[in-house]
Parts: sequence; C-alpha cells; structure tokens
Amino acid sequence: MSRTVTKRSDKYKPTTVAWRFYVVVGVILLVYLTLVARSAYIQVIEPDMLKKQGDMRSLRTMSKTVPRGSIVDRNGDELAVSVPVETIWADPKLVIDSNAHKMKEHWQALADVLDQDVNELTSRVLKNPTKRFVYIERQVSPAMANYVRQLKIPGIRLRKESKRFYPAGEISAHVVGFTNVDDKGIEGVERVYNNLLTGTDGKQQFRKDAKGRKVEIVKVDNPTPPKNIELSIDQRIQALAYKELKGAVKAFKATSGSVVVTNVHTGEILAMVNSPSYNPNNRRNTAIHRFRNRAITDFYEPGSTMKPLTVLSALEFGNVEADSVINTSPGYMRLGGRRVSDPRNYGKQSLTDILVNSSNMGTSKLALSLPKEFYLDKFFEAGFGEDTGTGLMGESSGIMHDRNRWSQIELATLSYGMGVAATPLQLARFYSSIANGGVKRSLSILKSTPENTQFNNVERVFSEENSKQILGMLEQVVNQHVEAAVVDGYRVGGKTGTAFKAMAGSYGNDYVGLFAGIAPISKPELSVVVVINEPSGDLYHGGEVAAPVFSRVMKGALHLLNVAPDKHISGIKITESAIKNEEQNNV
Repeated sequence: MSRTVTKRSDKYKPTTVAWRFYVVVGVILLVYLTLVARSAYIQVIEPDMLKKQGDMRSLRTMSKTVPRGSIVDRNGDELAVSVPVETIWADPKLVIDSNAHKMKEHWQALADVLDQDVNELTSRVLKNPTKRFVYIERQVSPAMANYVRQLKIPGIRLRKESKRFYPAGEISAHVVGFTNVDDKGIEGVERVYNNLLTGTDGKQQFRKDAKGRKVEIVKVDNPTPPKNIELSIDQRIQALAYKELKGAVKAFKATSGSVVVTNVHTGEILAMVNSPSYNPNNRRNTAIHRFRNRAITDFYEPGSTMKPLTVLSALEFGNVEADSVINTSPGYMRLGGRRVSDPRNYGKQSLTDILVNSSNMGTSKLALSLPKEFYLDKFFEAGFGEDTGTGLMGESSGIMHDRNRWSQIELATLSYGMGVAATPLQLARFYSSIANGGVKRSLSILKSTPENTQFNNVERVFSEENSKQILGMLEQVVNQHVEAAVVDGYRVGGKTGTAFKAMAGSYGNDYVGLFAGIAPISKPELSVVVVINEPSGDLYHGGEVAAPVFSRVMKGALHLLNVAPDKHISGIKITESAIKNEEQNNV
C-alpha cells in the first residue's frame, strides 16, 4: 500500500485576517481623534470650566479692609470712630468632618461666653452640614475673641472687622446717627455721608501651590481711603446745651425738647440737641421714636416768636416807621365772627411796645394794613415752608400754606404765629437772618470751608436798617419783659412764644414753650432757639420754661467762644475800645 504525500507549495504564505488589523488601527485613530477633539473643545471652545476648576484649587483673594472714616467736631474732637473687633463664624462641614460637634464641654464654654443656649448654638451650626459659613456672633471684643481662640474648636473661626464707637454718646446721638452691624450708616450724618465715610476695600489675587505657598501675584486693587467728616458742631456747646435741656425737660416734666445754636454769620450749626436721647453704643430696647432728630423733623406753631416777622414786614413795606404808634384800643376786635384780643387794653403802642407786650392786636392791625401778597411772601422769603439746606435725612419744611384765598382772621392769626408751623431749625435761621442784617443763609452741619458750596447760598431778604431796628426792639423785650433770658455781661435780644398744640381740626390742652434769641446785640454772633414740648404743671409759658435754658446756653456758648462782653458789669461800662482790645488778646 502506498502513501501519497502532498507537499506544500513554496509559493504558499499564511494570511492574516485583514479586518482585525483595520479594526485596531481604527480604534487607535478614533481614540486619538477623540483626544484631539476633546483637547480642542477644552482649550479653544470651552476653556472656562477647567480654568474655573483650577482657580478654585489654586487662586485665592485676600482683602484689605478699610476702616470707616471718622466724624469729628469743628475742633477735631472725635464723635464717631471705628474700633477693631472680631466676628466668630463656623464652617459646619469642617465641624462635622473633624467630629468637633462631639466636644460637648468646649461648645458649652463657647455658649456661656456668648450668653447663648448651647443647644440652639449647635443646632444652628449643624443645621446644614454642607454649608461652609455660618455666623456665630458679630463684633465681639478682643478679650472674648481670644477666649474663643483658646477653645480650639475645629471649624470655629475668627474674622477681623471694625465696629463703630461714639465717644459723645447720647449728647450728639441725633446729629451723628449710627451704623448697622455691617457698618452702613442708617441715621444722621452716618447715613447722609455714608459713601464718603466708607471708602473701598483693597484686594490682592494670588496663586498658590499644593503646599499653600504664593507662587504668583495675579492682580492687586489698591484700597480707596475714606474721608473724615468735620462737623460744624462745637462739642463743648453741644454738651452744655444737652445738659441744660435735659434738666429742663425733667424739671418741667415735659414730653420732649430741642435746642439749636447757630453762627449767624456763616450758617454753621454749633449745637443741635434733643431730649430724650439715646445711647448709640447700645441701642437694645430703645424705642424707635427716640432716634428721631426732633430739631429738624418736628414742627410747631411758633406763636409769639413769629411777631418780629410781622413788625419787620410792616417796616419793609414802608407804611410804618420805627417810632410809629398803633392804636390797639379797646384791646379786642372781631374778624369773621372770631375774636382777636390782648390780655388787657394796651391802647396806643409803639412797634417796640407791641413786641414787649406781645400784643396780638398790634400785630394783627399791622398784618391787615399790608397787601396780602407782600405779607405772605415775607414768610416764604424768611425760609418758612422750605428746608434749611442742611441735607440731613428727615428734615421737614414745616407748614406754610401757599394759596390764593386768605381771610382776615387767617392773616391776623398768622401775624402772631398761628396757622403756620416751623421746626426749631427754621426758627433759628429766621433769627439768624435778623442778626446778620437781613441776610438769609443756608444752614450747614459741616464746618465752613471753601470746599463746602452750600455756604454760597446767600440771599438778602430784609434791609439791613430794618433788621437792626428789630434787633433793638428784641433787646427791649428781654430787658423789660423776660428777665429769665438776661445774660450777665451781654446785651441780649429775643422773643418768647407759648402756643397750644394743634390737633386734627382743633387745638388740644397741651402747650409748647419757646424762646428764640440773639447775642450780643452790639455785634451779633449767635442765635439760640429753645423748645420745650408739653411741659406739665403750673409753668408752661415760654418765658418760664424756655428762657432760662436760653440764658444758660447762650452765656456758656459766648464764654466758650471768647466773645467779648458788651454790657455794664458791676457798674463798669465795657467800651468799644475795650472790646477791641479783648478781641485782639483772644487772637
């Protein structure tokens, strides 16, 4: 049997499955193209996401906070300053990750020092475990912050902040105002000039490596320093006025009171106080109405303090002279069914007598003798019915009706301060206008400097001659009628006012006692207005409750400002040359 052996041809070669090769090559190319596409997408089309992720891991921003600017009085005494404090905050995620919430004794110690309930404190921190920031306590003292630091609770951190402190306390609270916990002004000067006082924080962006070291400074924004505000207030006069007002409000059991002191030449407000006041450093449990600056927000019928404007209007029109005599007999008259009267029949009175006796009949006859438009315009020109230009928040323009029809009884009552309402600040500006020769100036809470443009708002509203004549009449009012307003060593002029408080559609049984005055008469420097609101008891007239406060405030202010006396002292007459010598010595 033979075996047949088949030999492989030399030309035969083993074949590779071709499709496998192409699949492998295709996969490699696909992966490569995918990587290229992804790279192009990331780097060209959508690079921001990874940049953001990278920045979150390496880019840091460090802020350089700028403390709030200071508020000072005209002599540089600080009224509001920023003091360094620290805020306690928690990182809930870190607290839980480090099991810090199990440190019961430490949390109890933290709660005790903050005067908080430990259960409420821990529940507030652990309420949302994913949060990275929760306030524990804002603006704590350095000693408390140091105690918290020594507790070494993981996740409990401290952050530097600043807190507003008011050295003058309740004395200047209504002028300066206060800030909230975020250092934003919400009352008084703090609010009006918040932008100037705030400034802008600085920032530095840098990149760090894995070990937390700075490797690159990316961006630096320099801080913008805040401005310091220099007020027109003289804190010495402010403190004196507040002391006297607070004592009077308490003594007469009044609801409230206000005192305003102005420089008649510049329009600067040297003092503006209210009682009751509040402590801006601790406002807890303080009634909201106490925050109101009554000297600019509250308005009253000014009563007889408005009579000088009626007499001055008659002099301005020219139908009377300073020595003219007005017959007020029989001491009363009826206008439109209503009675206008004096306490008694004063008969024939000079213009000075009308102010000294505070004659309603005298001012009514003067008002009715004037053209209605001329007379009413004088009230608006004097500044009633408009604000005083301070720019303070909440300032009222009072009430001065601008209408075409006025009855005779309305004009008559207007002549002695009824049917018009003014703030203490408006009244102070009117008396300042008389004192500086008939020139009305905008009042300012800022110290007078060339940069303060509001001091350029000046308008002549009365003639200098007539203003001086009214000034002399006001001096006789004090000398003959208001002994309580006399200031030893100085010639003083002023006018009392006592008015019923207006209610809805009628008058109530409460009074407002006022006194507005000027000194020294020979060379006026200051105007002072005192308002005692709703005094209780037997004393309620302006000459009884407000004039004594005026006397003490005016005397102290003149002494503090080194204003030379202009009156007989102990039988010795102060001559004009002596006054000039005294002024030179003061300089």
